[in-house]
Amino acid sequence: AFLAKKREYDHKSSVVSLSSEHRGLVKHTGGCHCGAVRFEVWASPDLHVFNCNCSICTKKQNRHFIVPASRFKLLQGADNLTTYTFNTHCAQHTFCKTCGVQSFYTPRSNPDGYGIAPHCLDDGTVQTITTEEINGKEWEKAVREHKTIRDMSKP
Repeated sequence: AFLAKKREYDHKSSVVSLSSEHRGLVKHTGGCHCGAVRFEVWASPDLHVFNCNCSICTKKQNRHFIVPASRFKLLQGADNLTTYTFNTHCAQHTFCKTCGVQSFYTPRSNPDGYGIAPHCLDDGTVQTITTEEINGKEWEKAVREHKTIRDMSKP
């Protein structure tokens, strides 16, 4: 059964406590360099960021944290996004057509969620960043052996 979400605002910070999915999370906002693409995402103020060494992540320096699709909202710029895929075509590497920045994408490990670039978030809501190296050069093995990555896109 769906429960109505009760909002309790903490006026000292941007933390909003919701009865279920958003409890203890903050609303981060961010976007690309030129400002054409803007989004909001509910995530912890303490981010768990992946640094992958696969071919594309290495070339783009794609560090990202993963959230369920239900915690992500594109605010503007859908018409200014384009997508690049390769190999299995599962990952959807979206980026701004104007400035070329990938502020978020759909990762192969979590096609039901989003990978968010922490460096594309606006200042003021991130408290800490913990970075975990992931061996994307051996992607199948790394994801199969990882204990939590597949669950990160689940609400």
